Amino acid sequence: MYVQGDVAPTDLQASFAEQHNGLLGAAFPGVLYLITGLHSGYVGLTVELREHAPPVDDTWEEVVEAAYRPAGEVALVSWGGDSCWPLDLTGTDCRVRYNALRMDEANEVDTRLDDEPQVDRYLLQFWPAPPAPDRVLKQTSDVAAYWHNATGK
Repeated sequence: MYVQGDVAPTDLQASFAEQHNGLLGAAFPGVLYLITGLHSGYVGLTVELREHAPPVDDTWEEVVEAAYRPAGEVALVSWGGDSCWPLDLTGTDCRVRYNALRMDEANEVDTRLDDEPQVDRYLLQFWPAPPAPDRVLKQTSDVAAYWHNATGK
């Protein structure tokens, strides 16, 4: 998945350049890449627009954060661009937290058909904040470890 505005996604590797986390690619201005455990099919995802930083919820197995500045009309876009959902974000700097649950199980399933039960789920939270480096707040799965290591940090 992506979050994007007037800027088209760049390649995957460039989206994680100079980052410590490998799940939320925010290195390219105006674009976020979101990595999931599932290779193909829909995942559970909730998006929250907050006024302030929420407390970290310990029920999530993976938690990463990065800076983001929206560019134009922002939307959550499925891989390949088949579906999109508008997000009410302005051009203000913000912080984004990406929370994940059951990435390893989803990776084992690989592909989820529409009539099959949901495996992994995610929470994407935005709030106004000045730019700051990305960071990994919690990592428990092998999938997250793989992607964090793939950034080269």
